[in-house]
Amino acid sequence: MLIRLRLISIFFAFAYLVLVVRLFYWQIYKGKELSVEARGQYQAQWSIDAPRGDILSSDGSWLAASADSWLIYASLPDIKEPSKKISEQLAPLLVEDPEDKDALFTEIDRIYSLLTRDNVEWIPIKSKVTPEVKKHIEKLEISGIGYELQEARIYPEASTAAQLMGFVGKDEAGGDIGYFGLEGYYDVVLSGKPGFKARERDASGIPILLGTTREISAIKGVDLQTNIDKFIQLTLDKKLKEGIERYGASAGVAVVMNPKNGAILGMGAYPSYDPSEYWEFGDELFNNPVISNSFEPGSVFKVIVMASALDAGVVKPDTICNICGGAVKVDKYTIETWNQQYYPNSTLTDVIVHSDNVGMVFTSRRIGADILFDYLENFGIGKPTGIDLQGEANPGLRDKGKWSSVDLATAGFGQGVAVTPIQLLTAVSVIANKGVKVTPQVVDKLVGDGWEEDIKPVIGKRVISQRSAEQITTMMVEAAKNGESKWTHARGFRVAGKTGTAQIPIEGHYDEDKTIASFVGFAPYDNPKFLMLVTLRQPTTSPWASETAAPLWYSIAKDFFEYFQIQPEK
Repeated sequence: MLIRLRLISIFFAFAYLVLVVRLFYWQIYKGKELSVEARGQYQAQWSIDAPRGDILSSDGSWLAASADSWLIYASLPDIKEPSKKISEQLAPLLVEDPEDKDALFTEIDRIYSLLTRDNVEWIPIKSKVTPEVKKHIEKLEISGIGYELQEARIYPEASTAAQLMGFVGKDEAGGDIGYFGLEGYYDVVLSGKPGFKARERDASGIPILLGTTREISAIKGVDLQTNIDKFIQLTLDKKLKEGIERYGASAGVAVVMNPKNGAILGMGAYPSYDPSEYWEFGDELFNNPVISNSFEPGSVFKVIVMASALDAGVVKPDTICNICGGAVKVDKYTIETWNQQYYPNSTLTDVIVHSDNVGMVFTSRRIGADILFDYLENFGIGKPTGIDLQGEANPGLRDKGKWSSVDLATAGFGQGVAVTPIQLLTAVSVIANKGVKVTPQVVDKLVGDGWEEDIKPVIGKRVISQRSAEQITTMMVEAAKNGESKWTHARGFRVAGKTGTAQIPIEGHYDEDKTIASFVGFAPYDNPKFLMLVTLRQPTTSPWASETAAPLWYSIAKDFFEYFQIQPEK
């Protein structure tokens, strides 16, 4: 009897111990997890998307904006009509062109395959559907077809400034995120802050009338008001596309800046894409060539080297070039002029006017490699400009102290040195701004609900003296009037400019037939309203900038003369 009592006591003690352990396991160890599961059974919760901020031009009109769109989905248990019939009803409303039979039949098959899937209850059919299409679908009164509100990103000007804008895609979690351009650079600011909503419900999922409801409202993203001038941007896009077609180029860029404060007034690149349908285009179009593609600038670079030499005091505009009577030998290479014409005893102003490579070898030798390196760095060559766009590249300079005589000579006329278009434009803005460097800037201010914050221009240090800037400007004025592109010059308008034709390096040598043609200039030269760079890649009608990039620059500039009310001298 005593043994039996002991066994019963041990049994109850063991049962009690097991109960304590299980309670500890469920209440302490698994407590939080079970609490979350229990909460999920009686409480529905979901996030509230924050509307994305708009991107505005300088006049406040939209460059990018958010709008409502819809996800069309099917609740398969609620479908009552045959799947084939539903597919044939929906497909004409969801294809771009219902008259395109191939596309229509493909869409019918796609929808039918979704509606006939096994082991699923809910299936998305089409995202980013417009409100107009949703209304047409609603009129069909198809049971089991539902709608979920989404946010769409619209670009009213379609492909205008596409690389400048970037686009909104999806991250790994399926959320909206900006890629490239302004959308990428300012993604955190534009995205806003999502909200949250929670509501108690009963076992069948119906909200409890007197239950607790918690809601944190979403905060809309901040709007960006840019320096982009709508007239300038649309003019750039139109004229650039026409110029590429006229001169048979494979690609091109054009960018306009206010050289006094760095404001980017327009930026165009072609070929382009439509950011609202970015998935229809190749990835190679997404990078902005103005900030991402490097090239050897050729003769437009001569004004940077000449400005450096003038400021260093090693030459003057009337200094005589004593080697300009013929080709010059540098190491094992012979350097010639672009047209094999030579001008003995040229002044350095003549060297810029004639775009004389030999004269620039003379100039670069006068300044020397180390001093030239310091000036180029101060001009911003070999450094990122700091422009507020995602994806800026930075082709570096050859290390100081490691320049050979050939490196020094070829840098004088813009070969063996790589720049991006925005670096070149920023460097020339030093000349247009009387010797002071500015940072290129796309966004002018951030605009929130009831507040705004100006993004002040970044005015840098003085790179060259005002006198040196005025001297090189005068030389550029002479080049525009009397240089190889003089036939394109807009008579009476005060333009300072320079052409550049650079051969494209391929597999260790320069291709004699493929060039990048450029023209950079500002007007009026004594009080610039705009600074513009135009480049054409591989023009086929002529390899020379004087016959391609220069006339395109003036074609665009003539519209700007009128827009900025720039009057001719006479």
